[in-house]
Amino acid sequence: MPRLTAMLVAAGLAASLSAAVWAQIKDPPLPLPGGASQRVDPAAAVEFLSPGQVTVPAHRTAQIDLRFRVADGLHINSHAPLDKSLIPARLAVVEAHGLNVTAVDFPPGTEYALQFSPREKLSVYTGEFVLHAHVTADPGAHVLEAGLHYQACNANSCMPPHTLPVEITVTGK
Repeated sequence: MPRLTAMLVAAGLAASLSAAVWAQIKDPPLPLPGGASQRVDPAAAVEFLSPGQVTVPAHRTAQIDLRFRVADGLHINSHAPLDKSLIPARLAVVEAHGLNVTAVDFPPGTEYALQFSPREKLSVYTGEFVLHAHVTADPGAHVLEAGLHYQACNANSCMPPHTLPVEITVTGK
């Protein structure tokens, strides 16, 4: 029995090592500004700042400003990338009874050029940016559930696409 246990432990270590190696191949460390190389979680690339809750006039169109921040040294493609092969920022909204999102306005992107290709321009968001959601709500409390889908990159490489959950309590009065 001890030999079987040793074989299982060795197999478990090999599987763990293989998983770690696969993670490096599949999702390599993202080099950050200053030459440091560390794994960056795509979920940490963009943060939803506010609001957590809002009150809007019932049965009237209102605008909710959704504030986001892209981590320092990173950018995400705007909602209208200049190269159609790039992944645009998108906000997917889950329909909720008593709450209707009629439109979402994205800000224009900022032109950005990579050092290795200064003539090729990208349309990106960096730092803080605001989306304007146009909503109508019935009286009472509702939950606006959405997801900001994006792909974060730095000057050298991009992370896998990610969807950041967004949840806001909307009260119609």
